[in-house]
Amino acid sequence: MKRVSASAIRSASSLLARHLHAGAGSKKIVGVFYKANEYASMNPNFVGCVEGSLGIRDWLESQGHQYIVTDDKEGPNCELEKHIPDLHVLISTPFHPAYVTAERIKKAKNLQLLLTAGIGSDHIDLKAAAEAGLTVAEVTGSNVVSVAEDELMRILILVRNFLPGYHQAISGEWNVAAIAHRAYDLEGKTVGTVGAGRIGRLLLQRLKPFNSNLLYHDRIKMDSELEKQTGAKFEEDLDAMLPKCDIIVINTPLTEKTKGMFDKNKIAKLKRGVLIVNNARGAIMDTQAVADACSSGHVAGYSGDVWFPQPAPKDHPWRYMPNHAMTPHISGTTIDAQLRYAAGVKDMLDKYFKGEEFPAQNYIVKEGELAPQYR
Repeated sequence: MKRVSASAIRSASSLLARHLHAGAGSKKIVGVFYKANEYASMNPNFVGCVEGSLGIRDWLESQGHQYIVTDDKEGPNCELEKHIPDLHVLISTPFHPAYVTAERIKKAKNLQLLLTAGIGSDHIDLKAAAEAGLTVAEVTGSNVVSVAEDELMRILILVRNFLPGYHQAISGEWNVAAIAHRAYDLEGKTVGTVGAGRIGRLLLQRLKPFNSNLLYHDRIKMDSELEKQTGAKFEEDLDAMLPKCDIIVINTPLTEKTKGMFDKNKIAKLKRGVLIVNNARGAIMDTQAVADACSSGHVAGYSGDVWFPQPAPKDHPWRYMPNHAMTPHISGTTIDAQLRYAAGVKDMLDKYFKGEEFPAQNYIVKEGELAPQYR
């Protein structure tokens, strides 16, 4: 008879314990969102903020559950830390992430469920969550259109050298040459996406009418019909694809394999004058390597809405590098996206209370197993 390791026994015991706690009764649910302050009252559908609380407070409290919402998530004395020991469910967003470390998971004795209101659960230590028997889920597909549209906008902003013209308009200047010397058409340019999941495919579909040369690198090749629809060509070797591209778009999840993937050596493989758009995750890039490449001109423009950490500190080098079009993390939190991911969170909470399964595509960690994109 084979021996069972002590670690396997501990893992099984942990899984069982978490599942046994998932019974009926009042639950303590904590949501971590960004504050809207004076903007909260300007749109009744602004539900993705602290004040809007995903629009589920009345529903939760009417069923006897406790619902605490905060934006205070950092440091040993923050509001979130006070609730870690006895919360059952933690809801967070990629736009104002509550970083769920192994240490926090260890303290959270009652924690059963981690929900991401949106897409991207890399703010959670997924390995620690799996070992603790937690369920991690997100609202898959809720903001893919929002992010893909934003990426297309950023490509055009960089290609057309839009920002210097805007700054001239508001500062009273008029110097066409200062803009035109580095403004191009998107037609005929080679655009490559690193990652062609839901967002990457939507982007390729939106780029097709521009008559660009479209390439994609992904762990899974699209079927031939989808390739035909997007007009994109599969590149199995990332390093072979990179030098071909005038524009690179990052659409891959942040995993142990992709963290820091675009370091100075990878960036050196890009053609001089390349434009980069990254709405995936800031930590996929080597922060200083990007800043150095923009300063040297090797990267002619960089745009995105993801940073590491978030919120980005005031001294983050991307704030000050030349030819950037950075914003706070906004692409996936349009009002339309908020309504979709708020509805998705409510649906999963309802299923959780009833002991029902979530939609299969929403699981990031289930029964100790990570979703394929995070392995």
